[in-house]
Amino acid sequence: MKDVITAQDIQSIPPGGELSTGLGAIVTPWARELAATRGIRIVQKAAAPGAVVVAIGADHGGFPMKEEIKAILTRLGYRFTDQGAYSTDPVDYPDIALAVARAVKSGAAGLGILVDGAGIGSAMAANKVPGVRAAVCVNEAAARNAREHNDANVLALGAKFVDAAALPAVVETFLTARLTEERHAKRVEKIKAIEESYLK
Repeated sequence: MKDVITAQDIQSIPPGGELSTGLGAIVTPWARELAATRGIRIVQKAAAPGAVVVAIGADHGGFPMKEEIKAILTRLGYRFTDQGAYSTDPVDYPDIALAVARAVKSGAAGLGILVDGAGIGSAMAANKVPGVRAAVCVNEAAARNAREHNDANVLALGAKFVDAAALPAVVETFLTARLTEERHAKRVEKIKAIEESYLK
């Protein structure tokens, strides 16, 4: 599936048809407008777990939870890359957040997961990388909202705030939920437009 959907892609679909894209695919504003006028549905579909690489990272405070997440990903059939930290020795969370964000931005990973004490600092750092939408989620409902409403591509967790028993559901929900409703997609496009306006 293509990473960028343009108006030319929409023109190749018969009116009233459907175009399937992968999660995280960029749909240009003109492509969305053209799809709407031609009655074409743009549907984002999740790839099979094994096809999605997840970049994971944590600071020293999030290291134990990161190791739990690795076991969860393995059980669910997801491949992952560990961006550190590799022990409880002190490290700076912005460095880890940047590594995960770069992996998502470059396409080396389809999604990212970050863990620090609260999740907030890592999310702030990751969100400085264009194209990254990191969301702090403390439960399953927040993880679902982050994906379905905001098309978040990085999950930020606070080791001090996420209940260990809830962790598997939070991670799995983030990985499997997806943006499907046009009204939410239009709002995400506005988020992207804000970002692009400051990159000029």
